[in-house]
Amino acid sequence: MSVARVTTLSIRSDTSFDAAIASGIARASRTLRGVSGAWVKEQKVEVSDGAITSWEVVIEVTFVLED
Repeated sequence: MSVARVTTLSIRSDTSFDAAIASGIARASRTLRGVSGAWVKEQKVEVSDGAITSWEVVIEVTFVLED
């Protein structure tokens, strides 16, 4: 039997949603052992003068707890 935990991260990118998600997973993997998946809970953009200036995602990262 395994037990998993979920933690919520908010990540911002100047490039894209994909870049924000990849950055969040990479950062979580440096701190948390056993990262097994993530759920993109929320996406939003910031706009200035009609152009997107940043992309933000909120993800829930699942990791398996060690025995």
